[in-house]
Order: sequence, then C-alpha cells, then structure tokens
Amino acid sequence: MKISKTILAAGLWAGASLLSAQSASADGEVNVYSYRQPDLIKPLLDKFTEETGINTNVLFLDKGLVERIQAEGANSPADVILTVDIARIMEAKEGDVTQPVTDNETINEDIPSQFRDPEGEWFALTTRGRVVYASKDRVQQDSITYEELADPKWKGKICIRDAQHSYNIGLIASMIAAHGEDYTETWLTGLKNNLARKPNGGDRDQAKAIFAGECDIALGNTYYVGLMKTNEKEPEQKEWAEAIKVLFPNTEDRGTHVNISGMALAKNAPNKDNALKLMEFLASGEAQKIYAEQVFEYPVMPGAEPSEIVKGFGTIKPDTLPLAEIAANRKKASELVDKVGVNEGPEG
Repeated sequence: MKISKTILAAGLWAGASLLSAQSASADGEVNVYSYRQPDLIKPLLDKFTEETGINTNVLFLDKGLVERIQAEGANSPADVILTVDIARIMEAKEGDVTQPVTDNETINEDIPSQFRDPEGEWFALTTRGRVVYASKDRVQQDSITYEELADPKWKGKICIRDAQHSYNIGLIASMIAAHGEDYTETWLTGLKNNLARKPNGGDRDQAKAIFAGECDIALGNTYYVGLMKTNEKEPEQKEWAEAIKVLFPNTEDRGTHVNISGMALAKNAPNKDNALKLMEFLASGEAQKIYAEQVFEYPVMPGAEPSEIVKGFGTIKPDTLPLAEIAANRKKASELVDKVGVNEGPEG
C-alpha cells in the first residue's frame, strides 16, 4: 500500500485510518481513494479546487482498496473511488463499498449510457487501448491481431508485464468472451512460449526492453506512450517511445480491447455533496479535455477529441464487447494464467 506524497491543494493527507468519522467530514473537503497514480490525477484535482474551493485529500493504493474500505466500515472517510480498469470498479461494486448515483442529470448527460453502470454504481471517465508496442527497426508489419501473439514466428520476441496485472487480465478476459475458455488456454500457452523473458516491470518497461533489443513487440496501454513522449523529468523515456510504433490489434475484425478509468461514490461518503461536485467535474467537458491533453486517454464524452499525440498513433477501432461481459470473465482469466504458468516465462 502506498500513501500519496503528492500535495493536493489542502496538503498531505496522512492516511484515512487516522481520521475519525467526525474529522473525515469537513466543509470544503473531499476524500479520494485512488488506484490511479497521484501524478495522473493531480492536474484534474488542482483545477477542481481552483474552481470550487473544495480541497482534495488523496489516498493512493496499488492494491487492497476495497478491503480497506470494508475494514473501515461505516466510519470510512472515503468519498470518491477512482479506479484504473473495469475489473477494479466492478470489485468495488461487488464488494458493497459503493452507492448508486441515479438521478444526477449532469453526470448522466456527460457520460453515455454504455459507459455507465445500469444501476448507477460506477461511471467510466476515459478509455485506453491495450495495444501492441512494436520495434520501428525490427518489425516491418503495421497490423496485428491478439491471436497472432501465439504464432511461433514471435518465439523469443514478446515482452509483457505480470500476466496477473489487471491490464492483462482484462485483455485475457476479452479473449475468453470472444473465443471461449479452451481457445484462450491454447492461445495463452502459445503466448507464454513466445516470451523473451519472465513477465516483469510496468508497461513503460516493456518499451524500454524493445529499445534495448530484448524483445520486438510488447503489450501496453496507449496512454503510456504519450507519457513517455512528454517526460521531461526522465528524458530517456522519450528514447523508449521513439523506438516503438503503436499497433492497434484486430482493426480489421472485432477491434482493439479497451479498458476504462472510472469513478464511484463511496458507500458511506461523509462529504457526499462535495463528492458529487467532484464527480460532476470529472464527467465534464473541461475535465475530459484535461484527461485528453495531460493523461493521453480517450474521452468518453461524445465529441471530445483525444490529444494530438494520441491522434498520431492512428485511429482506434474499439472492441464492441460490453465491458461488463469482459469483467465477468476476469476470474477465469486469472485462473488460466496460473494454469498455463504464464508468469514462469518461456520454457527451456
């Protein structure tokens, strides 16, 4: 578990467990429990505070968010939950740590119905494609399918992060939804055999590995490419980004797997009014523009444009499989990863 060290308007929030129910509820504050990295949401929250005067306190967790809120119970300080994919937002709903927002016209007008939970328990804010990073120097083809990743021609040439990571589980779950469990097991076995090394690192590390010549292709989210291209603090990441091209899998058939960042109102939100104001802001065109320009994701609001950098990757054709259907297969996906032994890396 990691507590954000980022100062967000009101300053550092030492941790939710230190707050009593009374102190958690405060005028002009809203408490955010986030799976999203603090630096990614800071521009949004800073703008929200600037416009409303409401300070945001952020607790960042890389795992165990639902369990944390469950343990805190009715005294939980959590107001708004931010997650990085459909699986985790569904975990929050299924874990009974959210409450419905069904009659908010502002949010419902800004976020299309296909990106909202039918019961109002969660809302998507942005989408990102799970794409293939390919070496500009060593990969000639400009199109690919997920199915092709099991082709022996890629033996020893693929890098991925932990196969149990939610980003990869989402993709594997989409393969189950599209092809069934037996096909996906065979596909995963082929993918495992094509790995250049044991899965490790994050998405940016896969681009670094391609730059270093350790592999030719990798799985990664679209927005990481934008973050690398504009990283002034670690300029070496610009070199990693320049070494790769983005391939949108399955453009000629069902489309590229997309996932979401999402938000939900916490079940026992002590600052509910402020929480709803934050949720309305995050759904707004202004926030969607900030997401597009600074986080390099695709806005869900109709008519909102991605950034010029993202447009430069090419046109994405999103898979039309319902996200809820994909999320329903995440347990099977996780079981298959263990059954095949993907994280053990290639044999021999």
